[in-house]
Amino acid sequence: MSVKIYDIEKNCKCARKGIKQGDELISINGNEINDVLDYRFYSDEDKLSLLFRTSEGKVKKVVLRHSSGCDSLGLSFETYLMDKHRRCKNSCIFCFIDQLPEGMRESLYFKDDDSRLSFLFGNYITLTNLSESDADRIIKMHISPINASVHTMNPELRVKMMRNPSAGTSLGLLSRFSDAGIRINAQLVLCPGINDGEELKYSLNALAELPSVGSIAAVPVGLTKYRDGLYELKSFDKDSASAVIKIIDDFNEKLKKQGRETLAYASDEFYQLSEIPFPSYEYYGDFPQLDNGVGLYISLKKEFCDILRDYEGDNKKRDLSFATGEAAYPVMKEITDKFCEKNKGTKISLYCVKNEFFGHGVTVAGLITGRDLINSLKKQGFSCDTLILPSVMFKSREERIFLDDVTKENVENELNTRVVISECDADSLFENICKN
Repeated sequence: MSVKIYDIEKNCKCARKGIKQGDELISINGNEINDVLDYRFYSDEDKLSLLFRTSEGKVKKVVLRHSSGCDSLGLSFETYLMDKHRRCKNSCIFCFIDQLPEGMRESLYFKDDDSRLSFLFGNYITLTNLSESDADRIIKMHISPINASVHTMNPELRVKMMRNPSAGTSLGLLSRFSDAGIRINAQLVLCPGINDGEELKYSLNALAELPSVGSIAAVPVGLTKYRDGLYELKSFDKDSASAVIKIIDDFNEKLKKQGRETLAYASDEFYQLSEIPFPSYEYYGDFPQLDNGVGLYISLKKEFCDILRDYEGDNKKRDLSFATGEAAYPVMKEITDKFCEKNKGTKISLYCVKNEFFGHGVTVAGLITGRDLINSLKKQGFSCDTLILPSVMFKSREERIFLDDVTKENVENELNTRVVISECDADSLFENICKN
C-alpha cells in the first residue's frame, strides 16, 4: 500500500530532497503506510528513512533527521485519514441516522464506525468493524483511549440490539485492550425495558471487572418522530430515569466501599427527566464523558461563575439575545441572569427553541434546524440587534449552515439581526457577552 501526496510545503525537507506533489509515500523506517495512524505513529522518530514512489514510477529513498511528529514533514494528503471513512456494519434498533427523514444533506446519512476517529477525535466505535489486524495494531501502537459504544455486556442482547451476529463476540476485544493497558471509555445507550434495569446492573459490574475501563456513561435513547417501520421503542420518563440514576448511584457506592473511585455517570438528560438535583462539580472528577453530555450543565455553570466572580463588571449598555435548545435552556438562564445581576446595564433575552423538525423528544441545541430557529423566534416576538448562537447548531467553523442547509445569513436576513456564533465553553460565552 501507499498514500498519494496531495500537497507539499515549499522548502520543507522532503521538498528539498526532490519529493513532489503526486508522489506516493510507501513506508517510514520500513513500516508500510496505509493511513493517518501509521503516518503519525511511525514518523515520531528523530531519524527517518522514507520510501517514496515518484509520479514517474521510480522508487526513491529519503533519509532525514527532523523534530518528532508528522507535522514537521510538510506533507499533506487528499483526506485527513488518507483513505475512506469506515462505514458502520450494524443496524442498531436505536440508530439515530435511521430516524432521519428523506431529503436532508447526503453526508448526514453516513454511519461512521472508524477506530481511527475514536483515537483522533473521540468518536465512539462499536468494535464490530475491527479485524484482527486492526486490533493488533491498536495494541502495538498503544492507541489510547478507545471510546467504545458498548450498550450492553450481555453478548446475546448486544446481538439483538445491534442486529449484527458479531456484536457479541466483539466484546472480547474489551478484555484484550484492557490487558494491554489501553484505557477504555464506555458508552451505554439505554433503551427502556431492553438494556436498563437488571441488564444495566449486569453491564456495569462486567465493565468494572476490566481494569482499564476509566469511565462509563449512560445516555438515554434519542427518538425522533420519524420512526415508521422501525423497532418499537419508548422514551424515558421521570420514573424510569430516576431508576437509572439509582442503579448508577448504588453501583458507585459499592465501588467506594471497595476503595475505588466513581466509574459510572448518568448523562445530564437523566437528571433533567427525573427532576433529581445534579451532583456536585467534584462528583464528575476530571469530566471524562463531557462529549456524552455528562456533567455539561454543572461544568458550564461552575466555570462561568468562576469567571464572573473575578470580573468587576462595567457600565456598558448591552442588549443581547441568546437562543438554544430545551436541554441547555435552564443553565443558560442561570448564567445569563447572574451576569445581568452584576452588570446592571446589560439586558440578555434568552429564547428556548423547541424541535419541531425532529420532534419534541429531541432537546439538544445541536439538532435544531435553521427553519425551527427562525420560526420559533418570530413566534416569540424576537427583536434584537445581536443574536448569539451556539456553534453546535452549525456544520463547522468553515460552513455556517444548519442541518436543513439554512445559512447564518438566512437567519440574519429573516430576523433582521446580526448573528454571533459562540463556542459552548464558559470562556467563549463570557467573552461574547462582554464584547457585544
